[in-house]
Formats: sequence, structure tokens, C-alpha cells
Amino acid sequence: MTIKLLVTGGTFDKEYNELNGQLFFRKTHLEEMLKLGRSRLPVRVKTLMMIDSLFMKARHRAAILRECLACREKHIVVTHGTDTMPETARALGPKIKDKTVVLTGAMVPYKFGSSDGMFNLGSALSFAQVLPPGVYIAMNGRCFDWNNCRKNRAKGEFEELR
Repeated sequence: MTIKLLVTGGTFDKEYNELNGQLFFRKTHLEEMLKLGRSRLPVRVKTLMMIDSLFMKARHRAAILRECLACREKHIVVTHGTDTMPETARALGPKIKDKTVVLTGAMVPYKFGSSDGMFNLGSALSFAQVLPPGVYIAMNGRCFDWNNCRKNRAKGEFEELR
């Protein structure tokens, strides 16, 4: 089983510019994260985009959907910004029936050293291997159905809607 890792940007891949204090994107950190985590899973990494999810539009979500539907792998992990991850999950959920797609992200950039990204990535890779076909969100050690999840900004975590 090969897992497809689709990169869309988000906090996972942000870096800090020490000169002006801004966060920016350079390249994905997934290969480094997989190496540090000693992952032995066969994966194929593809960068679709490198954007903050607050700037994600319908066309970006359509590109993610197209890639999920077109790829030959049946197990997919999508790295995504946490601010609009549930919206993307809702765009994918009704249309993906024969693959297991798990969206994940991080609240703190990986390059900060204290990121939740490694944990969330590992969880997402595990969930992608064992869950039945469908679309899910993996955050904070939990897994949520695509249509039953939101980001609670006050708590800084994901939770069920009902």
C-alpha cells in the first residue's frame, strides 16, 4: 500500500522570517518530517500548492478534489491549513467514495520545533491505512468525519459539531 501525500501549504510548511517577523512558504517539510519520524511507509509526495488556507478559494479545493480522484492510490493524506480544513473536507466528502482521504495540519509551524505537526502527520498516516473509504480530518490525536468537525478557535483544537 502506497500512500499519496498531497501538500497544500498551511501552517505545516510555514517558516519564520527573522528580519521582518512574517511567516512564509519556501518548500514542504514533509520529506524531513517522514525521515525524522522514521516512517517506513511507502509514500508519494506531491505539492499541489503552498498557500495559507485563509486564501483558499473554490478553485483550490477543486484542484485538490481532481487530484484525489485522479491519483491511483486509494489512501491519501492531505496537508492543509487548519483555518479552512473543514470547508475543504466538505468539498471532498460527498464526491469521494472509493478512497480514504485524511486531511491534517498543524497549529504551530514545524520549523518552530514545538509543532504538533509531527504527531498529526503520524496520526493521519495511521488513520489513512485503517479507515474505510471516505473523507476524514485527523487533528489532536482524534479522527473526525468530514461533515462533523470544526475548529474551535477559542480552545485551539478540533471538535465534533454534534
